[in-house]
Amino acid sequence: MYFFKPVADEVRAFQNIFNKRNKTMKLILVSIFGCIAAVFQAAGGLLPGIGYFLSPLATAPILLCTMFSIPFGVMSYFLTMMLLLILQPTELIIFPFTTGLLGLGIGAAFSFFRKRISIIVAGSVLLMSGIMSLLVIFQFPILGPVASNSFSFLTIGGVFLFTFFYSWLWVEIGLILFKRIKIIRV
Repeated sequence: MYFFKPVADEVRAFQNIFNKRNKTMKLILVSIFGCIAAVFQAAGGLLPGIGYFLSPLATAPILLCTMFSIPFGVMSYFLTMMLLLILQPTELIIFPFTTGLLGLGIGAAFSFFRKRISIIVAGSVLLMSGIMSLLVIFQFPILGPVASNSFSFLTIGGVFLFTFFYSWLWVEIGLILFKRIKIIRV
């Protein structure tokens, strides 16, 4: 079945090749991915309208960098947060709990799990925990008027369905981007 096919073997083989590269090239790659993620995330606040469509793309650089190497993905994640502090501080509360956490979670899941469903569920659980912590703990209205600040099973169910399909979308996008970059031989 589609969800139970192993997909992480290519990623693990590429990680071995990536780890043989020199550290300078890896750090340059981390900084490029961090800058791209910060620009995409800041687009939501800097370019109203079209920026909201560009903002979710901040997941891709963090996802790819974490697929290459988990420590370098974490570096890129924190670098993006530091750049957002300068570029668009209002996006700083959204990125660590949503787009950045999803990229970090799915990228790390490629190292820990082999099957597509496990990677999707790992990304979904992390994104759901990030969204729910923004809603419940920080009472930040990330979903707008759709979800109130009170605890509701309907809200949790809706958020879980959304995060599952959104994580599935990013797993597929990550695999496509990974295969394209693998051709270039980073």
